[in-house]
Amino acid sequence: MKLNGSEIIAECLLEQGVDTVFGYPGGAVLNIYDALYKYSDRITHILSAHEQGAAHAADGYARTTGKCGVVIATSGPGATNLITGIATAYMDSIPLVAITGNVTNDLLARDSFQEVDICGISMPITKHNFIVKNVADLANVIRKAFRIAMSGRKGPVLIDIPKDVTGAVWEYEPVKPEPIINPTLSSSEDFAEAAKLIAQSKRPMIYMGGGVVSADAEKQLLEFAEKIDCPVATSVMGLGGFPSSHRLFMGTIGMHGGYETGKATDNCDLILTIGARFSDRVAGDRNKFGKDAKIIQLDIDRAEINKNVKIDAYILGDLKDTLATLTEAVEKTTRDEWINQVAEWGKMGKVTETPKSDDYAHPYHVIEAVRKLTKDTDIIVTDVGQHQMWVSQKYRFEQPRTWCTSGGLGTMGYGLGAAIGSAVAHPDRRVVLFTGDGSFHMNLNELATVCSYDLPITVIVLNNTVLGMVRQWQKLFYGRRFSQTDPHRKTDFAKLAEAFGVKGMRIHNDDDAEEVLAEAFSTTKPVVIDCRISPDENVLPMIPPGKTVDEMITKME
Repeated sequence: MKLNGSEIIAECLLEQGVDTVFGYPGGAVLNIYDALYKYSDRITHILSAHEQGAAHAADGYARTTGKCGVVIATSGPGATNLITGIATAYMDSIPLVAITGNVTNDLLARDSFQEVDICGISMPITKHNFIVKNVADLANVIRKAFRIAMSGRKGPVLIDIPKDVTGAVWEYEPVKPEPIINPTLSSSEDFAEAAKLIAQSKRPMIYMGGGVVSADAEKQLLEFAEKIDCPVATSVMGLGGFPSSHRLFMGTIGMHGGYETGKATDNCDLILTIGARFSDRVAGDRNKFGKDAKIIQLDIDRAEINKNVKIDAYILGDLKDTLATLTEAVEKTTRDEWINQVAEWGKMGKVTETPKSDDYAHPYHVIEAVRKLTKDTDIIVTDVGQHQMWVSQKYRFEQPRTWCTSGGLGTMGYGLGAAIGSAVAHPDRRVVLFTGDGSFHMNLNELATVCSYDLPITVIVLNNTVLGMVRQWQKLFYGRRFSQTDPHRKTDFAKLAEAFGVKGMRIHNDDDAEEVLAEAFSTTKPVVIDCRISPDENVLPMIPPGKTVDEMITKME
């Protein structure tokens, strides 16, 4: 059938199972938005307040569903406003297709109004990008973009489409997408070598990352860990991929991880790294990381092998398949002595908490109170900073895809957009956003979107009136010279929320917390809670950059 380019885009989105897109209209995508009007009974469009918010929303949608998120923006500033969101998805391997409009073919490379080379700009932060200059190529490019985004190590793909292509007419033939199969690239010898190292090990540990969640391999990981009776530590990105209540769960690993995970890393004889990449916030001093251990790495991306830490054996392929195969290859084992030793370390290295105050709430108290009010299936989103680390330490995650945070890029302002995408994807669940006043100031304009769509999001602003994480580093490493980390902003977040049409509430101290939170959670309407915490509250424990667990900080004045 004959369709114009914009209608071909809509039909191809439907082919890929897309029923929701996020975006913001503009001149170069007018044809696309005209098609979205015609297809509004089959494709829901969520209008953001800013293109960056739309990109984060598509990201949050993807993280909490496992589907590919879709975001649409116009040319020029519309396209460049997506960049931070695309980079956030790229660093965390989140599948995303960004569709941008551009000026017509005859105006390209002429410095035309609202023209940028978005393919050139986005090249380092996408798995691939395309500019479609001929409508005859459009359908196949869209299909290819989704396949690239969802295959192997997932990630964002950008499609740039000149306006005349979206208006041109061409023959459209529907194509059913083929299932994506990620082959196992390792040999039986690789599995045998890994199984041999596991059998020889007396003190193994699993270090898992976001790749487990991305592969939907949480059941396979649980079966594997139980069979070899091995304690499990997770990166921040891996939270939810292994139940926090399980006897083998140690907690998070790295700079703000627990004492037991640091000691286990230093004293184990084997580290099984599964869907993780030895980032600097985990490995610290890479020359000393797991210094007495053999290391086996399971990953889907060959580029991660031996990239940051030298390893002894590896298995390449989709974790769902490779974990199942490895589980069959190993013997069932018990390691009570090692498990008990890890538990003993867990009782040590306790953080010295600040005393109760009439003027402030303690973030741990608030987070634990929220956990009592939420279900295992509810979705927790954060921005980036101290609040992000407190939540990763204290909130107990039991299921995958219930945790949504910017790990690799560390994007302040990510949270509210991601919460919107999560709420749109799961209208039957509560979404809780923990944010800081610094992060919330960056994209609070998306409260307009929250109100417009009446989304069941509870926003908890852990408000210390400072840029807490940077200030903490200034306290530790810069002689308490607090340069530009006390911005003296007087924003009243509760009143601000009311101005956007959202209910505003306040928590002044720990005594307020349960009552205020219970009221907020009694409604499915959006709520913003301004929760005052001390500017001198710190994220502890902390291993300084490039150091080891022996230099862990558990107390600060």
